[in-house]
Amino acid sequence: MTVTLEVDNGVGTLRLDRPPMNALDSATQDLLKEAAEEASGRQDVRAVVVWGGEKVFAAGADIKEMQAMSYEDMVDRSRGLQDAFTAVARIPKPVVAAVTGYALGGGCELAMCADIRIAADNAKLGQPEILLGLIPGAGGTQRLARLVGPAKAKDLIFTGRMVTAEEALAIGLVDQVAPAAEVYGRAREWAERLARGPAYALRAAKEAVDGGLETDLTTGLAIERTLFAGLFATEDRTTGMRSFVEDGPGKAKFR
Repeated sequence: MTVTLEVDNGVGTLRLDRPPMNALDSATQDLLKEAAEEASGRQDVRAVVVWGGEKVFAAGADIKEMQAMSYEDMVDRSRGLQDAFTAVARIPKPVVAAVTGYALGGGCELAMCADIRIAADNAKLGQPEILLGLIPGAGGTQRLARLVGPAKAKDLIFTGRMVTAEEALAIGLVDQVAPAAEVYGRAREWAERLARGPAYALRAAKEAVDGGLETDLTTGLAIERTLFAGLFATEDRTTGMRSFVEDGPGKAKFR
């Protein structure tokens, strides 16, 4: 299996394992979608780490496989390609990408599906599809522009250049930089902390932010208002407010 989901202490590690570079061929894309949907549905998974291993996150699509594809083949395949990445983006739980080594093309697009990205100090990220006479096809033109703004996104997409972890941090493509040996541990710490939080409130927060980005402010506020009111029906809201009143902030233990 080139994609697995391992669960421990409320955290699901969605692991890419297709040596040497974790190239994302069609079979791996399909397994990625299955693993993301499993993580979405499992109650024992309360947060997710996307991890490619100690050496490389994912160096992109399988170019040899793509080279043999016709226009008709890619018309048939492109929906499955995007659906695999969208399944990760729509996991209704906190998701962190632990990025080591290369995160290029599809690898960079996969990292952008997470809620935050922690990158190794030796990481290299980019969208080099233009060097193949292509453009990003797994969400890169859309998610990158939303993360770093259209001008910086066009710079990376037009030139195909790689950026260091430091530049990625400066432009907002990643959120933290750590020594390579510490990246997965940092990601797990973040995920484990949130795995102890109020699951439905975290789900609502993610839905409100992501949904609001896709629409106008008035509609976004309506989404927020509906989700906010709905949380008053949850046990976690009762627990959190009781704990705050009786013991002060930050001491609630959510189920």
